[in-house]
Amino acid sequence: MNSVLIAIILIPVIEIYLFIKIGSQIGALTTITLIFVTAILGIIYARYEGLNTLRSAFVQLIKNEIPVYEIISGAAITFAALLLIVPGFATDIIGFLLIFPFSRKFILKILSSKFQVKKKTNEKFIDGEYEEIEKEDDKKL
Repeated sequence: MNSVLIAIILIPVIEIYLFIKIGSQIGALTTITLIFVTAILGIIYARYEGLNTLRSAFVQLIKNEIPVYEIISGAAITFAALLLIVPGFATDIIGFLLIFPFSRKFILKILSSKFQVKKKTNEKFIDGEYEEIEKEDDKKL
């Protein structure tokens, strides 16, 4: 089965399970308040980190360097903000992990090593120069 389809099915199931478990421990009103508080705090911190990433990207551009990490980090912060807006505790945990710089660097390092293209080092190349030599028969034509 496709992993996206599995995620679409599993995420709401996990969130509902966590709502029931946490709601039974701390109460329904406290659970709902906690959902709103994490969403609001997450959005505020995502904005702060997004502006820091944008500032860092401009510094890289001024140095005439390509801000690759900043672009990927900005996308991760945007995804984290989306996860924090979606009500739920599991998505909030993942969102907060992506927003904080130290955990974001760790997660992006793991993901980048997974998707790196491995270069073949045993390829056989012969390096040399060549020169065209005209034959006597070619001159007659």
